[in-house]
Amino acid sequence: MARIEQFSIIAPDIGSIFRYISIGTAVPLAVAVIYQEWEMILPMASVPVTLFLLGTLLARVPRQEREAPLSAALMAVALIWLTMALVSALPFSLGIGVPYLDGVFEAMSGWTDTGLTMMRSVDDLPRTLIFWRSLMQWLGGLGIVAFTIAMASRTGLTQFRLYRSEGRSEALMPSVVATGFEMWKIYLMLTFASVVLILVSGVPLWDAVNIALAAISTGGFSPHSGGIPFYRNPLLEVLIVPVMIAGALPFKLYYLLYRRKGVHFFNDQQARLLFMLVALGIVVITWDLVTLSATDLPTAIRQALFMSAAGITSTGFQVASPNEWASVTVLFLSMLIVIGGSSGSTAGGIKLSRVVLGFQSLLWWFRRMFVSGKVLVPFKYDGKVIPKNVADLEVSRNMLVIMLYFLTIFVATVLAMHLQPTSFDSSNVIFEIVSAMCNNGMTAGFVSPDMADPAKVLFILIMWIGRLEIIPVIMLFMGVLKGFE
Repeated sequence: MARIEQFSIIAPDIGSIFRYISIGTAVPLAVAVIYQEWEMILPMASVPVTLFLLGTLLARVPRQEREAPLSAALMAVALIWLTMALVSALPFSLGIGVPYLDGVFEAMSGWTDTGLTMMRSVDDLPRTLIFWRSLMQWLGGLGIVAFTIAMASRTGLTQFRLYRSEGRSEALMPSVVATGFEMWKIYLMLTFASVVLILVSGVPLWDAVNIALAAISTGGFSPHSGGIPFYRNPLLEVLIVPVMIAGALPFKLYYLLYRRKGVHFFNDQQARLLFMLVALGIVVITWDLVTLSATDLPTAIRQALFMSAAGITSTGFQVASPNEWASVTVLFLSMLIVIGGSSGSTAGGIKLSRVVLGFQSLLWWFRRMFVSGKVLVPFKYDGKVIPKNVADLEVSRNMLVIMLYFLTIFVATVLAMHLQPTSFDSSNVIFEIVSAMCNNGMTAGFVSPDMADPAKVLFILIMWIGRLEIIPVIMLFMGVLKGFE
């Protein structure tokens, strides 16, 4: 079957996704009205209108009652995310005259929860665009497909495959639609609690809402160019930390905590590892800052707490510039960013579940080396014994994704240093690539509006590839290179 025919099977579902998400993208119009930014009405309206028209066009493609292959779902999801970035760039270009490529960069950074920015001065942006940046991160936190499935009225294999292709495997309920609803109920409750918590610090409601949307989605866009240090509020920094961690914990854990008694955070392997890595980060970074950067102890502890939490949770907020740190400290923070948060959360990176599985698989391989080939060594994961054939397949897939992550980071670093010659230390360039690939958003200053256009395109691709965990983008490129035949 030709790939273009496979895509036509799934086209109506893609159309539904665009039409549903267009409803969410119309919310900033209310901000434009409230703050009387009338000049932003048409630029902002271009997003929901374009998405709705495109969705209607795709929805009219005759549905073929065939099973959509996984390859078609993978390609479709990659196209959906790329299209969202291309369309979501319009308000920046039409509203404030930002170059379209910079607008695409900003939109891709928003939807992928990365937090890197091309805006020279966030403080000078219309409130409509400030909220639009925060909303993109919030909607992108759980995923575009997850948002649509929660609103859909039917279930099916196509929807399930689209959901899985977006890098999501959690199943809270038997139905994928019911799972979508449960995840969004949890997400809304966490968001509301985050706004209330951040308000305790004394920041205005407008700032609290934007910070909460970015923090719970582990994004990192700030309503001010100065970021979190703009507020000079240590209490705010402390209160943001639990919000970032809440977004990086598996949402399935919240569901279990609500539905069952006797369940707590430390029952979950990923949650335990997350807290352990935050603690390790505090110790190592504090030590480095005091001994290598001559930072006073209170400041070192404050920066270590915030930056460790922001690193492992893939949140782009920062209270210090890695460019001012020792190279070894930057590389350690890069390691936390690469690991990332939990599977089934809003965080990016390789994911804690893959780290756990990778470590256990290495132990399993070594144990098998020291016994007779006739001895069956069981593979245990999350307290369960996994059949050997299933274990071999899952371990291979897991190691493939990890290998592709590091290969992509290596190639992208070499390309970035060729496309954008810089005086920055190589550790800072690596840090920037890792931040983009793992959808973190912390920056040492390498990424800026003054970058060459090819370098901007490279970072757009890296953020896109990282958010979809590589495979869907590879499938899309394979389809393009083969002419969808």
